[in-house]
Amino acid sequence: MAAFCPLPVTQDLPTLRAKLQGLLRFLRDALSISNAHTVDFYTESVWERLVDLSPETVLTALKSAATARAEAGLSEARPLVESENGSGEWRPCGKGRQAEVTGLRIAPSGGSRSEPRITDFPRMFCETSQRLVNVEAFALAAKCCSIQNLGICTPLEQLLIALRGNKRQRTGMCICVCENLKPNEFMNTKKSHEVQTMSELICSIADYCGIKQVIDLGSGKGYLSSFLSLKYGLNVYGIDSSNSNTHGAKERNRKLKKHWKLYRTQSRVDANGGLALKMAKEKKVQNEMKYKADTEKVCNNNSAKQEKIPNAEMSEAARGRRRMVPQSNESNIYSPLTSFITADSELHDIIKDLEDCLMVGLHTCGDLAPNTLRIFTSKSEIKGVCSVGCCYHLLSEEFENEHKECTEEKWGFPMCQYLKEERWCCGHNARMSACLALERVAIGQGLSTESLFYRAVLQDIIKDCYGITKCNQHVGKIYSKCSSFLDYVRKSLKKLGLDETKLPENTILDYYEKYKPRRNELEAFNMLKVVLAPCVETLILLDRLCYLKEQEDIAWSALVKLFDPVKSPRCYAIIALKKQQ
Repeated sequence: MAAFCPLPVTQDLPTLRAKLQGLLRFLRDALSISNAHTVDFYTESVWERLVDLSPETVLTALKSAATARAEAGLSEARPLVESENGSGEWRPCGKGRQAEVTGLRIAPSGGSRSEPRITDFPRMFCETSQRLVNVEAFALAAKCCSIQNLGICTPLEQLLIALRGNKRQRTGMCICVCENLKPNEFMNTKKSHEVQTMSELICSIADYCGIKQVIDLGSGKGYLSSFLSLKYGLNVYGIDSSNSNTHGAKERNRKLKKHWKLYRTQSRVDANGGLALKMAKEKKVQNEMKYKADTEKVCNNNSAKQEKIPNAEMSEAARGRRRMVPQSNESNIYSPLTSFITADSELHDIIKDLEDCLMVGLHTCGDLAPNTLRIFTSKSEIKGVCSVGCCYHLLSEEFENEHKECTEEKWGFPMCQYLKEERWCCGHNARMSACLALERVAIGQGLSTESLFYRAVLQDIIKDCYGITKCNQHVGKIYSKCSSFLDYVRKSLKKLGLDETKLPENTILDYYEKYKPRRNELEAFNMLKVVLAPCVETLILLDRLCYLKEQEDIAWSALVKLFDPVKSPRCYAIIALKKQQ
């Protein structure tokens, strides 16, 4: 590993555990809100059971908090900690001192002079009923438990500067071989944003470590893998469990290579200024000469003389054009592979020429994200990891169904020792709610209250009219295809295999009218879940970071915000580098 530059200071394991403890103190009471299922909102009287406030009070308070947050710019605020004198006055964190980590030099960064912890907020939940009684304190606590305000996130810009710090003094491994290759030419805006940002970081890490091989787990359609290979010249193995994804990625990469050659040729032409115009003129002259030669050949039947003309008259510009044709470069290869990856997968069985490499993953679903980290820690060839997870609801939880027999040994959550000792469980609904996008909701995107309302009322119809209290089947994305609530109920019942003809139209509409005045309850409750979403996500990511901090052979690890959360809500990457051998 070519470690010459100091990397940003990150918080140590004891500090992270202290913040984890504060987060758990809040979530022990608040998690009941995240775990309530919207489908059962009316059938199980969720509002009356969990909230001791009017919907109007909750909505007004949350909207005021959102407005204040936007005006103060708190979404990008520096972390808040309690003052050193214990007065409880909030202040920004100070700077930490120089620290040393075996194998890497660590530069000063934004740590705090005192150990940060969550302060004691006013009582949010009733001690006897456990119902929410103070929404203002709830909103403030949720904000302070977010990743940004806990101070556990390393700025991307700071990391990139450190990785590239002395690039001029050493030979760069990952130079951009095709400056003009733009991701937005081949993918949508969201994927373009993700691929461009993440590939730039991966290239910088590979350069820093002196590595050319990259393993992309859960590579999907191969966008990131292709970009790393074509633009940055890295040798990439993209591994995905879907055979159709792998075949599609191969075809997509073949097409991208054609575009890449054109872009590379164009960039060389542009670099030579007016060469293109000069070549066009030369081509015209050549065509005229060829026409003249062919005419003389017909007239004089002197083939020997005419065979010499093309070589004799070939201009310097034409020879230059021939030199501009890009030669195939087999050193930068993208190889899509099909394999189902677990924490125990043997990479040598999948990749025959495995060497020192980086392991990366862009939005790896469910257990693949934690398994990526476990593979990284267990395989000596993997020198670094950059993983962005998603689909938290697909994680396996060790303590979720303890009464059921299970042979699972390596669970998706929890990973770190502290949460294992606490036997902490989030629950499926809480993990599902962690996928809600607070930033999108704040600007009016990402949450369809009407579709949620339709589904909750439908559940009450199913309970009353069909005697089904728990429905394990999913209705799916029917709402967007329906013209009215009546249409929605008819299509949903049919999809669920229930006889929709037994319900007259007026019965269905009566249910709609019954719950319509209570729709604001559902709206207010879902806003509470949205406010809590970053806290549950913070818990999952902090668990993974603490797991890495527990490993003895890891020199540096951090949580880094890569993407704009409005464009890409799952925007945090877990990054780690191993110690020098």
